[in-house]
Amino acid sequence: MTEQPRFLRPNAIIEPLVDRFYAWHHTVAPVQAALHLASLQLPMLESYLKAPQVHTAASVNPDLRGGYFVNIPESRSGEIRDLVDAVKRDRAPMLRFAEAIGEAEALLRQEANGFDLTPLYAKLPKELAGVVELAYDCGNQPTLRYIEPAAYRSPAYQESRQSVQLSIEPGVERPFIFSTPRLPSPDVLDLDIPFRHDGLRELFAARLRPTTLGRLREALGVPDDRVALLERLLTDAPGQAADRHIESGGRIRYFGHACLVMQSPEATVLTDPFINADTNSTGRYLLRDLPDRIDLVIITHGHQDHIVLETILQLRGRVGAVVVPRSSRGNLCDPSLGLYLKHLGLPVIEVDDFDEVEFPGGKVTATPFLGEHADLDIRAKSTYWVEIAGRKIFVGADSSGLDPTLYRYMRSDLGSVDMAFLGMECDGAPLTWLYQPLLTRPVTKKMSDSRKLSGSNAEQAGAIVDELGAGEVYVYAMGEEDWLGHVMATSYTPDSYQLKQIEVFLAWCAEKGVKAEHLLGQREWRW
Repeated sequence: MTEQPRFLRPNAIIEPLVDRFYAWHHTVAPVQAALHLASLQLPMLESYLKAPQVHTAASVNPDLRGGYFVNIPESRSGEIRDLVDAVKRDRAPMLRFAEAIGEAEALLRQEANGFDLTPLYAKLPKELAGVVELAYDCGNQPTLRYIEPAAYRSPAYQESRQSVQLSIEPGVERPFIFSTPRLPSPDVLDLDIPFRHDGLRELFAARLRPTTLGRLREALGVPDDRVALLERLLTDAPGQAADRHIESGGRIRYFGHACLVMQSPEATVLTDPFINADTNSTGRYLLRDLPDRIDLVIITHGHQDHIVLETILQLRGRVGAVVVPRSSRGNLCDPSLGLYLKHLGLPVIEVDDFDEVEFPGGKVTATPFLGEHADLDIRAKSTYWVEIAGRKIFVGADSSGLDPTLYRYMRSDLGSVDMAFLGMECDGAPLTWLYQPLLTRPVTKKMSDSRKLSGSNAEQAGAIVDELGAGEVYVYAMGEEDWLGHVMATSYTPDSYQLKQIEVFLAWCAEKGVKAEHLLGQREWRW
């Protein structure tokens, strides 16, 4: 039984966890992870222990969807208490590191007065030794630069935090996932292995090539009493879709949110992979619809709905390279996407604006990305210009047409685009919803609400299309998909400002003779 050829079921999923919380970029990158643990995750668990009923009631209140409430029944509160105790004990170096960041920032505000910074190094907390550099910007404002490669080698980065849960896609939308730790369950295989573990590569390769239960058990280190859960993830036949490749021309498939698969017979480019595995679902493409080989995965920015670890880990071994925008190298709010993915075992190419990456029969050009980051100094964001099978495609993600002249420069350098894909979440979440743990100085609610994670409104989207000379434009679903709620927590009504702006934009396109559409579910283009 353990040696017969087996394949991974198409609807098998992985949930990557750090200290039982669903993992994303800011909870894995060491500096940011320390602040999240100390300022958000641990206080949230302690708040739950004081009033479990309040948290569970808020978790199921539609008006509070996406709020940071722990959705665990009170009967399991003892497990949360154990988790809190373990975090305080085992993550003490991380918690102290977070405290040291606050002390260092306060030191700069108090004593960096435009004169030589050398004497301040001796006053820095010892936890930051070798991990930070003090500097002034050209406006004579003091800054603290984090040496990220050193931080990954410091006690702030603990791979022992990482684990994975393997299970069968439930077929129903999971609850909002970032606020609630994933506790053990009888039907879930928990493995205390890091995300870069070679056994995960072996497991997900079994979507395409047969393996055996015995080989996987050994590769993943599955204990005897959990082997049945591993076997449940396997099947006797591959489940890949028969039409996942093309033999001529070009094809684009919309997989939902900002995820596109662009294909020619020679190559495949995948954008912001966020892909469902539920084989019972209809009206959308699934993991089984991906081609076997993906030449490039291109990531537009580091938000949790655009660099989705749950999907990316399943692509290890079948990706030529992941293209990511280069960060500012040391800014607290701008952790490196390249370092993050390299530490997860993925091949990475970092790009600056107008850098080119070639692939068989085409190329990707990184282009600037304005807006959507609450006015924070974040450089790790990029739109892309993809040339494949004779077409030019603009991948705009959530960028904003704040300054139309920028797109004029892009067109003068790269020409007109045939197709443009844009996000129009033009009334996004406030600054503190995503970045509160990284703010070393408080901001008022009024200030936070004025700085939103917003993409283009109708006027700005129209300016982008006009300046790029796009003949066709497609607006992403922006979280309307009912299978993305566990990450997006988006709630629209027909009267929502975002949807009304899309209507205005589509009407503008009709007047201009530009083919336009608001996407939802699956969509395919062939030429």
